[in-house]
Amino acid sequence: MNGYLRRVPVWLVYTVGVLPVPIWLWLGINGQLGIDPVKEIEHRLGELALQILLVCLAITPLRRYARLNLMKFRRAIGVLAFYYVTCHLLVWLVLDVQIPAQIWADILKRPYVTIGMAAFALLLPLAVTSNNWSVRRLGNAWRRLHRLVYPAVLLGAIHYLMLVKGFQFEPLIYLGMILLLLGLRLPDLRRRTAL
Repeated sequence: MNGYLRRVPVWLVYTVGVLPVPIWLWLGINGQLGIDPVKEIEHRLGELALQILLVCLAITPLRRYARLNLMKFRRAIGVLAFYYVTCHLLVWLVLDVQIPAQIWADILKRPYVTIGMAAFALLLPLAVTSNNWSVRRLGNAWRRLHRLVYPAVLLGAIHYLMLVKGFQFEPLIYLGMILLLLGLRLPDLRRRTAL
């Protein structure tokens, strides 16, 4: 499997990774996403962002425990996650809420929006520094900075959990998977802090 993955170009991950957005927009414009296409697209974008962040978290445990090496694609997967988080935010800002005063009111008054914005704020410096120049310039600080993905993905799962109405298993499954993947990293993090 690793031999096959080595032959897959990274650009293909980016190309395939961005396809759902124009497809969903096309479906929404043509009335194929139900009675509230904006909410449907917003939900799909947020859920896909969370799924891609889960894949990011799974890359190291997959290499360590399953010998599946996806490290070549980690940056592309991380950038795609930020792309979907940003699209989710833009749909909320531009198509859903639309009124600047209401946006600020929602951020301040609705805890799930506040948590979602905090997750976005944590991911922003990761996206900005996801390039070779930043890796060279920041050195070891780059790795420490990119650990912000851990609280960001946890906040993303909490955002989703608070957003759904009534008791639903799906957000709990995401939260459980994130906690499991973070738990698998604990021995490694303890080792690093002890050094």
